Amino acid sequence: MNVFIVYAHPSDGSFTWNVKESFIKGLEAAGHSYVVSDLYKMGFRTDMSEAEYQREANYREHLPIEDDVAAEQEKINSGDAIVFIYPVFWTEAPAKLVGWFDRVWTCGFAHGSRSMKQLEKGLVICIAGHSLERLKEYGHYESMRTVMLGDRLFDRVKEKEFIVLDSTSQFNMEERMANWDRHLRTAFEAGRTL
Repeated sequence: MNVFIVYAHPSDGSFTWNVKESFIKGLEAAGHSYVVSDLYKMGFRTDMSEAEYQREANYREHLPIEDDVAAEQEKINSGDAIVFIYPVFWTEAPAKLVGWFDRVWTCGFAHGSRSMKQLEKGLVICIAGHSLERLKEYGHYESMRTVMLGDRLFDRVKEKEFIVLDSTSQFNMEERMANWDRHLRTAFEAGRTL
């Protein structure tokens, strides 16, 4: 299987970076190929230009798209699965990833006449400081899951999964370290069994 990983974290020293690396080791163990878009390292521009906005707001599929957007769309259509790995910032993906969707999910690709192929699998791995119980108690878990699986992936992917690696806040280092190895095993297994 050819897997496209969209990774969004500004620091290579982060736990999220370790999760990505563990996930990739799982992919390699299973013999999958992969491509990574590291949005921060790429310097991916997340703000729409006025021309992009006019194209999208008026459903003008015939107008050209930017080269960086076309490159990301090509990675999607060359893959069998798409995986998003990111930390939770204020119950949402980082602005860098949200902007990626704003620019890459264009009219004529992800909606409208839709040249985006339907992918076999879609996986979201997000890293949260709060516990899963707390995220569920306040409705945050369901909101995050709905946005990523119900809206962004929707029917663009046949089989979808949402994994939260929780309780990783640096405010509670003891809890964070207690979860570290378990979460990295989860990421490895997610890659191995994709």
